[in-house]
Amino acid sequence: MFKLPENKPQIPKDTPRNYFIYGETMSGKSYLANEFPNPLVLNTDGNAEANSVPSIQLVNEKNEQGRITNSVIKQLGEILLALQTQKHSYETVVIDVIDDVIEMIKIAVCDELTPAGKPRLKSLSEIPYGKGYDFFNQAITELVIDLKALPMNVIYISRQVSEYDDNGNATKDKPSLKDKYVNLINGNSDLMIHVEKLGNNYNREVDRKRKTYYADQVDDKAILKILATIRGAVEPAKGNAQRKDEVAKTGRKAKEVAAKETTSDDELF
Repeated sequence: MFKLPENKPQIPKDTPRNYFIYGETMSGKSYLANEFPNPLVLNTDGNAEANSVPSIQLVNEKNEQGRITNSVIKQLGEILLALQTQKHSYETVVIDVIDDVIEMIKIAVCDELTPAGKPRLKSLSEIPYGKGYDFFNQAITELVIDLKALPMNVIYISRQVSEYDDNGNATKDKPSLKDKYVNLINGNSDLMIHVEKLGNNYNREVDRKRKTYYADQVDDKAILKILATIRGAVEPAKGNAQRKDEVAKTGRKAKEVAAKETTSDDELF
């Protein structure tokens, strides 16, 4: 028989699970990602075996003729299916870096849609009727949606570029991805985090966030400990903040009442 929940207040459970981290080379992007519990890194820099955590190297495998025999699209599909269906102890999946993954997907689409016996197409625009762009956008969108559907923490890592003014001064740091891909990935992420190295120190700061997260609502204490190292990621316990507001309001009302009573007493004389 269906059982209704008890009619009583409860503290919401609200832990962010999807992250977009960007920064310059050697700024601590991968280090932050590896702090998350039990990570599996999908690596694109050809250095998977040098990682201190389990990693899978992503690459478009080619034959002697330079045609792709095992695309990164197929590899990602197999990895995500395994994470969904196989028994494992991983809690976090890291895409390091998403910039390279998107470029590899583009190359794989061009290769797949090249007519047999023809030199491989170099650009999606060479594929008639917009078919190349359709395949490409579908592959990226499906990747992001499937990652978000995993019962795991998902971390996208991106490189950084700077915008400059007319005098050559850097005015803004941003992910090196094109804005439309940033919007797609960030739209499916809870926190966008900028990391940078300042001298011998590393700085972590939230750039954008889906909502405000409160310490007493983050039910995963391992994640809460990491969020505490990121400026702007988590606010103090909401209950405490509400109680402080109530106390402050009560104090103000008491002062107002006292002031009115004093005024009334003065009017009697």
